[in-house]
Amino acid sequence: MNKVILIGRLTRDPELKYVASSGRPVANFTLAVNRQFSKEDKADFFRIVVWGKQAESVSKYLFKGSQCAVSGSIQINQYQAQDGSNRYSTDIVADSVQFLSRPSGNNNEEVSSGNEDDFDQNFPQIDEDDIPF
Repeated sequence: MNKVILIGRLTRDPELKYVASSGRPVANFTLAVNRQFSKEDKADFFRIVVWGKQAESVSKYLFKGSQCAVSGSIQINQYQAQDGSNRYSTDIVADSVQFLSRPSGNNNEEVSSGNEDDFDQNFPQIDEDDIPF
């Protein structure tokens, strides 16, 4: 089974392109994933490839610093460099990308499901004396 699940932050804005022959959208970005069991702050960097409508969504809503969860498969590609040598690249081809958070201080438009003033009106007021701790 070839399955990988990563949670990390984008190191750059996604790059959206369209395949010339089919017009199919494809987005690429790099995801920095912190190592959990390291005493030092270290991260691994993964190149993520997203296809189809999800590629367009990623390009529209994710930015450098955004946190997301990616599930997909590992794909190793071989290509020939300009000097004639064989090179390999390891990509994560995403099946699913979940948007977790935006970077702090981002000036891009925020995604909102409603008016913020209406948000507070949906919850009853609670007296602090009613809280048991």
